[in-house]
Amino acid sequence: MSKFYQAIIFDLDGTLLNTLQDLANSTNYALSCMGFPTRTLAEVRNFVGNGVAKLIERAVPLGTAPEAISETLKIFKAHYAEHCEDTTAPYEGITALLDALLAEGKTIAVVSNKIDSAVSVLCKKYFGDRITLCIGDREGIRKKPAPDSVYEVLRRLHIAKEDAVYIGDSEVDIETAKNAEMDCVSVTWGFRDMDVLLDTWGLTNLAWDEKGTLKEGVFYGKGVAYFADSVRELEKILLCREK
Repeated sequence: MSKFYQAIIFDLDGTLLNTLQDLANSTNYALSCMGFPTRTLAEVRNFVGNGVAKLIERAVPLGTAPEAISETLKIFKAHYAEHCEDTTAPYEGITALLDALLAEGKTIAVVSNKIDSAVSVLCKKYFGDRITLCIGDREGIRKKPAPDSVYEVLRRLHIAKEDAVYIGDSEVDIETAKNAEMDCVSVTWGFRDMDVLLDTWGLTNLAWDEKGTLKEGVFYGKGVAYFADSVRELEKILLCREK
């Protein structure tokens, strides 16, 4: 039940890039500098998705003073700016997928809650000129799940939302697509498990194939929800391919 899309808008962390270890390393560096207990990789995995300010707010001990949270965030930002490329890498098959999309004339963009400067650096380093436009967290623009940055991408690309699809790995991305009234693909290789994604969609009684994969997209309000458990499945959805 997939359709032709002119623009493909991706989330970054957990969707195109596996950034988790670098985020955890910078989080724990900042926590250690402040004398706070560090966090496990699994904990940081659950903390990410709403921007670095929220990540640090969740990582510090309960009841931490606002001033201490701000200082922890400052330390995190400085450390991450120097170490955001230490272990980060594209998920397997992602670069080839982007090339396949470009070969079919698709326009590729990124909308992330990550710091805007880091988004630009990482997109350029790992994807070169494949991405036409990338937008991260900036002053004056609401973060996802607000649809503001998605709408800005569509406006700057001169593409209607009906001709675009949003792709992400978390409940934040699902809510972003809902708020933008766009079709959405939830990928399951990122920072959230399938049960979290299904619960956010509020979807039940779905059709699964013998491999445990949803057979087709599911209508929800103003759009269609798809699920992809591999880059190959995502390519089939985006390029309307059966194999």
